[in-house]
Amino acid sequence: MDARLNYFADPTAGKILKPIMAAGKAVKESPLPPATQELVALRVSQINGCAVCLDMHTKEAAAAGETAVRLNLVAAWREATVFTDAERAALELAEAGTRVADAAGGVGDDVWANAAEHYDEEQLTALVILVSFMNMVNRLNAITRQPAGDYQVGQFH
Repeated sequence: MDARLNYFADPTAGKILKPIMAAGKAVKESPLPPATQELVALRVSQINGCAVCLDMHTKEAAAAGETAVRLNLVAAWREATVFTDAERAALELAEAGTRVADAAGGVGDDVWANAAEHYDEEQLTALVILVSFMNMVNRLNAITRQPAGDYQVGQFH
């Protein structure tokens, strides 16, 4: 499968995507726990059907020590017992923020309050930006059918 666009070869994409990727790096360096970041990236990518992001984030999470059980259960996190209450709140916010169009009214006050019980303002900021960032890159990849499977851990660091 070939991608419809090659973002690495296109000069316009390079100009636009460089600062966008820098924003993603800033989120990585935020005080939001790394495991939470990877779980959220996976869940948003699952919802959006972004294979290349699923490939990247499962491999990065596994390399960072995340278990196969937790990675495999992200899609069914509500029924899984392997996530902390804080991770569950982050996944709930990620789903609500990703499914804004499906959920009339967007992210409900109850979802926000649940996340705010577990994360401070700086972490919440990083979480909201991460959800938004992942939705954007998922769409960039899905629209152009970026192929998945060849990602190497650390490839974009």
